Amino acid sequence: MEILEQGELVSLRMITRQDTELVVKWRNNPRVRNNFVYREFFTKEIHEKWLENSVFTGAVVQMIIMAGEDHKPVGSVYFKYTKDDKSEAEYGIFIGEDDAIGKGYGNETANLAVKYAREELGIKRLILRAFCYNTAAIKSYENAGFVKFQDMPGVECSDGQKSDMILMENCL
Repeated sequence: MEILEQGELVSLRMITRQDTELVVKWRNNPRVRNNFVYREFFTKEIHEKWLENSVFTGAVVQMIIMAGEDHKPVGSVYFKYTKDDKSEAEYGIFIGEDDAIGKGYGNETANLAVKYAREELGIKRLILRAFCYNTAAIKSYENAGFVKFQDMPGVECSDGQKSDMILMENCL
């Protein structure tokens, strides 16, 4: 297991096929699912297709967030390239383990991820979407240098619910 970034609370490593069961469990956690536009039940097949078509092709860089000295997997972070030259990417993060919420893991991960995107991947601009009601996440993103640049009112989720979102950016 190669550690890509190490902080005081968390470390990051690349995702592997062996993480599938955990990712499926995390994505089906209602707390996690309700912060995604895609809210359908997440399956092993959906995740494996994502790995094959996005991660293993290089269109996405996805990492596992590990907490503590024992490197317990607690969530995931990714960069989905939005430009062919890989200068821009969409940033996404979730903490999947309920007992890992409120411990600063997301804040530290956001800072480590931004550093990795800039220094290792050469990304010049990160963008993200956040539901307006997810104030803790927005505060974490702001702490990592993201600023709001667009309102997205009434975004329809896959379950038919509509919620306001914002677009944020971090120019590295």
